[in-house]
Amino acid sequence: MNTILAPLRELGEYEDIQKQLNTQQGKVSISGCVDSQKLHMIYGFTEKYDVKLIVTYSDMKAKELLDDCKLYCRESYYFPAKDLIFYQADIHSNQLIKERVAVLRKLLEGEPITIVTTFSALMAHQLPLSVWQENVIDIEEGGIAEEAAIARQLVKMGYEKNYQVEAPGQFSVRGGIVDIFDLTRENPVRIELWGDEVESIRSFDIESQRSIEKLTEVSIYPATELILSKKALEDGLARMEKDCKKSAAFFREETKPEEAHRLEQAVAELKEQVTQFQSFVNLESYIGYFYEETQSLVDFVADRKLCICLDEPARIEEHANAVELEFRESMSTRAEKGYILPEQMNVLYGAREIYARLDKNRLLALSTMEYKGFPVKFQNRYAVNARNVSSYNNSFPELVKDLNHYKKNGYRVLLVSASSTRAKRLATDLMDEGLNAFYSDNSQRELQPGEIMTFYGNVLKGFEYPMLKFVVISESDIFGKQNRKKKKKKVYEGQKIRDFSDLKIGDYVVHENHGLGIYKGIEKVEVDKVVKDYIKIEYRDGGNLYILATGLDVIQKYASADAAKRPKLNKLGTQEWTKTKSKVKSAVNEVAKDLVELYAVRQEKQGFAFGHDTVWQQEFEEMFPFEETQDQLLAIEATKADMESSRIMDRLICGDVGYGKTEIAIRAAFKAVQDGKQVAFLVPTTILAQQHYNTFVQRMKDFPVRIDMLSRFRTAGEQKKTLEDLKKGLVDIVIGTHRLLSADVKYKDLGLLIIDEEQRFGVRHKEKIKQVKDTVDVLTLTATPIPRTLHMSLVGIRDMSVLEEAPNERQPIQTYVMEYNEEMVREAIVRELSRQGQVYYVYNRINNIAEITDRIQALVPEATVAYAHGQMKEHELEKIMYGFINGEIDVLVSTTIIETGLDISNVNTMIIHDSDNMGLSQLYQLRGRVGRSNRTSYAFLMYKRDKMLKEVAEKRLQAIKEFTDLGSGFKIAMRDLEIRGAGNLLGERQHGHMEAVGYDLYCKMLNEAVKTLKGTKKLAEDFNTYVDMDVDAFIPPSYIVNEAQKLDIYKRIASLENEAECEDMKAELLDRFGNVPKSVDNLIRISLIRVQAHERYVTEIKGKIGCITFYMEPYAPVHVEKLPQLLDKYKNTLQFSAKGTPNFVLKYKKYGLVEKEADLMISLTQRILKEMAILYTE
Repeated sequence: MNTILAPLRELGEYEDIQKQLNTQQGKVSISGCVDSQKLHMIYGFTEKYDVKLIVTYSDMKAKELLDDCKLYCRESYYFPAKDLIFYQADIHSNQLIKERVAVLRKLLEGEPITIVTTFSALMAHQLPLSVWQENVIDIEEGGIAEEAAIARQLVKMGYEKNYQVEAPGQFSVRGGIVDIFDLTRENPVRIELWGDEVESIRSFDIESQRSIEKLTEVSIYPATELILSKKALEDGLARMEKDCKKSAAFFREETKPEEAHRLEQAVAELKEQVTQFQSFVNLESYIGYFYEETQSLVDFVADRKLCICLDEPARIEEHANAVELEFRESMSTRAEKGYILPEQMNVLYGAREIYARLDKNRLLALSTMEYKGFPVKFQNRYAVNARNVSSYNNSFPELVKDLNHYKKNGYRVLLVSASSTRAKRLATDLMDEGLNAFYSDNSQRELQPGEIMTFYGNVLKGFEYPMLKFVVISESDIFGKQNRKKKKKKVYEGQKIRDFSDLKIGDYVVHENHGLGIYKGIEKVEVDKVVKDYIKIEYRDGGNLYILATGLDVIQKYASADAAKRPKLNKLGTQEWTKTKSKVKSAVNEVAKDLVELYAVRQEKQGFAFGHDTVWQQEFEEMFPFEETQDQLLAIEATKADMESSRIMDRLICGDVGYGKTEIAIRAAFKAVQDGKQVAFLVPTTILAQQHYNTFVQRMKDFPVRIDMLSRFRTAGEQKKTLEDLKKGLVDIVIGTHRLLSADVKYKDLGLLIIDEEQRFGVRHKEKIKQVKDTVDVLTLTATPIPRTLHMSLVGIRDMSVLEEAPNERQPIQTYVMEYNEEMVREAIVRELSRQGQVYYVYNRINNIAEITDRIQALVPEATVAYAHGQMKEHELEKIMYGFINGEIDVLVSTTIIETGLDISNVNTMIIHDSDNMGLSQLYQLRGRVGRSNRTSYAFLMYKRDKMLKEVAEKRLQAIKEFTDLGSGFKIAMRDLEIRGAGNLLGERQHGHMEAVGYDLYCKMLNEAVKTLKGTKKLAEDFNTYVDMDVDAFIPPSYIVNEAQKLDIYKRIASLENEAECEDMKAELLDRFGNVPKSVDNLIRISLIRVQAHERYVTEIKGKIGCITFYMEPYAPVHVEKLPQLLDKYKNTLQFSAKGTPNFVLKYKKYGLVEKEADLMISLTQRILKEMAILYTE
């Protein structure tokens, strides 16, 4: 890093400072430092120290410093502080632990490292590093490892056992294969054992569960910060009980029986939780009971070559006092009320204690101003002369002027850009201006006076040293953009819901030929010494249906919009199901016809073809302050391609709340305006109009685009003027509610219509929209994810882009699940207000929402609390919402109406009352309302304490817990969301039909109807093929233990379509579960036979040993004259009969060996099906 660090060595005080720092406890304080220049100093003076611990005073500041560190040191990590106040939640998200464990891992590995942290993180008690060291599992290929021992050790290390690894911190064990997802790794690892020997180690992909690469060794680090051996656990619990007795006795003396009882109950429950359920979630705060010796982060690094750097000591001191005060206050009130044990008040080291530990190390303090009275004394104080580079705000001529000036005065200039292409471009642009700038990626090259060099790296703000004549200018100084694009991280989404993976016993299922029944599990049935798996479905009046597990693709899970309503079961052997099905079929055909007609009409008409992207467009897109996600880029490309073609665009963009749909619309609008067309943006509510208006104005402020809004927030006069200007073509973009659809709105030349949240417009509005959009390009945005299955049927009718990837800038939401406790509510609100944020409090009963509001007002008298619900008058509601958006209201108590579409980035805490009464998808939508900015946000899910609810509540918590680890993703693309999405798309009438046959079957029927109408499918194919052969074809219970996984694999085997897919399936089974047993191999082969038989119009194959019968579809388009040719190939062994159902019978000689019989039967069947091809060729 000579290029950037060399000039520092010319500082007069450089040698002095180095000398001071060289002593063991050298302390140097330097004032006069500014933003990014502080890191320049840090790395300039501490190059030779392995560990640099940079301590600052806030999370935001730490993240900024971390960004700047990356320029000097790749191995820079952020060590976040533990959240000590809300440690009591039942479930925490493991985001924080992940970041902390990553740092501990690096420390154990002993490599050079930069750690950026806040002072409050130093104050927490940590387990000694030695305990960590003992609990790392090292596994190498060819080594010895025992499955049970590994599993026990992993549980102790805080890993959670699951039947399939889906998230960091989980592991699974099945038949000699152990999968572990270490918190510090990008991908989980799969360890295959042969007895006790490690046969292979591979990393694998969480989505597909398939292997990625081979590894020779792997170290697994703990997934929790509190590791307890059995003895430590027992001793700790004993100490806690002793302490609890003491405190309880004290409370009773003081006549506070309630507090005493509360404390005893808490400890008893904790003990039960730990001993019975082996769950160690809440023990963090009891660390004092389990370990006498604890350390601070400072002690972890004390024995390394270390330099501790303090950023703004005065601010640090202030921050330390605030943390300590908040903690002490909160803890003492809790201790008085019997919420916690006395020892829990000592989870923090006092600030003084930390200062004492800092005092023993070498310290470098950097500050802008001189400061006094910091607890650690600095003998040597220096001042440097440095200043920030003033910002050029996109003005290139200004930059050139300054550079000429710098050059004349013999300055060395370094221009730093976050991408090498942009750095090169910058150098050429400057050359064009007559400056001899050059690009270099050699970081050792020393700059000479008067040189201007561009370099690839990342600096938040530029700085200059007037005395040294050295200046660094960052890209953001030139182009004035503060939120830098982050580099792309791989984000793992939750598993997409596969239709079958979550079929539980007792679920409703639909069989295509027999109707609605109840799934009763998998049963093994043995007939004539042949074992097969059957799926049992129970119907009305005690009828049971057994289906071969291979024929799974004719049953679907029944899903309907009203999950609470119990559907009526069908009865086997009656006509009612056939009637229902035919009713639905005709309805489906209607929909399909409408869809196809719509498509045809659109194909015929010519639309306006927009030109290619201009330079402006590129510039405009570069100004987007965030990193676009992959999905977003694809959607943008597709939208532009649609606009540039002469076809009329009708694109639907589906994406979850806050996944960047608006940005796509903004870019499309900008493109339209470039070609002199007008854009109308239609939104469902006044508030949304206001929000979009603000966003558009913000994004386009540097360009000559006129944007107007039509809504109730505008006066009549303003509206009139807008309408006139629209007619004259002076307004480029107009944003508004359904006011845009009124007859008096006339456009001069409308080129693009954007519709937001389409599902919220009524039928009448939609008709009006249709008239407007006859030849205009249309872009529709919706947040209700359209399910895959329905998506399939609509492909080719509407163009769709789906955004499934969460934007990176987002901080995952810290979700806590806890029982309702006023103390906590108060604290959560106060904490959010203290960082100038706002709070949502969701309460779903209108009758006493006002009371709850008063109660919260009483808890937090200093806040402004208001409430809102859907039964208020629209104006009132808007007034309150408007006040909330403008920050006049601190806490908004509201019903779930906020789940739709408000986007306020200042609201970063949400408290949900009685969260156990809400559906998961609702919670997910609600939770999407916070965490819209780059601050960490909190969601508290409260539930009432009720002993009776134990079992139900347990299950619900489990569900909510899955939802906590969600971080992001559509793990909850819940059925009900899917169905709501579908209902609107197809109109209300269809809804009833969908209820009748269940959602999946409806989609299947719709898909077929569309294909038939578009002529891609022949009608005659409407039959199912059954294969029933006397062959062992099933998945043995020892091979795949988990029922849900087994069903999933059955379902996937049933849907295999060709050789390649079969090979792939075998490879996957081998990879995930070990060697494929013969019976599973047979299963796969039979599945393929079914596909081939269906192509040959065979409806059923019955295989008994020595005789195979093929039943044909009576309408099969067979060339009868070719029959003799086929029969001749098998002299006398193959016979054809046309009686009843036409059929072929093959008789052959038995083998006598069971294993061989199966192979023979399968291969003969395959051969005959292949030969039958001649019956269908011309």
